[in-house]
Amino acid sequence: MRVKHPIPCRTFARFAGLVLLAGFSSTAALSAQHSYTRSEVENGGRLYHGSCATCHGPKGDMVRGVAVLGGKFQRASTDEELATIIVSGIPGTAMPPNNYSALEAGMIVAYLRSVAAGDDVVVPAGDRDRGKTLFDGKGKCATCHGDRSRMAPSLSDVGALRRPLELERSILDPSADLQPNFRFVRAVTKDGVVVTGRLLNQSTFSVQILDSAEQLRAFDKSGLREFAIVKTSPMPSSRGVLDAQEVADIVSYLSGLRGQR
Repeated sequence: MRVKHPIPCRTFARFAGLVLLAGFSSTAALSAQHSYTRSEVENGGRLYHGSCATCHGPKGDMVRGVAVLGGKFQRASTDEELATIIVSGIPGTAMPPNNYSALEAGMIVAYLRSVAAGDDVVVPAGDRDRGKTLFDGKGKCATCHGDRSRMAPSLSDVGALRRPLELERSILDPSADLQPNFRFVRAVTKDGVVVTGRLLNQSTFSVQILDSAEQLRAFDKSGLREFAIVKTSPMPSSRGVLDAQEVADIVSYLSGLRGQR
């Protein structure tokens, strides 16, 4: 289901450099300008309830004169203006700036717009114990992210390093944020042997690769017919494999990993 407005939420990435504008109408209703996917709305709900609800409340009505889940605002009349306020705050008021990207702010706006339009948005709450079971079992995460694997990063402290939304994105779209220490390469020798694996070291003249069997391979670049950095992650997406609740459970489990498992 979509909240029907003409421009995709992804366009919020273009508004990262905006500053607050003056002269907004008081108690303005947010104008209908964008189209939001269900995933964007649900992610926005997670961000809202994880942070915004502390002041605005779960129903969005705890700040006088503002009903953020009812489409009632004092200083914003467009989606972009509201996204900018979410990121930059309002000087001289209790509304602080927030460490959100423009895209994350857009997702929060997507959630506010959807609820204001009467959409019954249900954001699954994760269960850490179920998440661990899925991590070790159905999700097959431990296959590569186990303590002894050298082909994927350890997740023992990932909860202290990454926010829940970032963890969810890594599960559903692993290629969206490739880690430089775990770049994968494809090399083809002059006699046609193809080697793929994790890049360990390279110089102008040589390269070291940890191949798919976790064996160290070293090559002189002059002996290679082809050599290229792989632009996609070897980690498969869990989209279509895990449902929304199962993803939320794994995210809850990973969020609790802060130095020990």
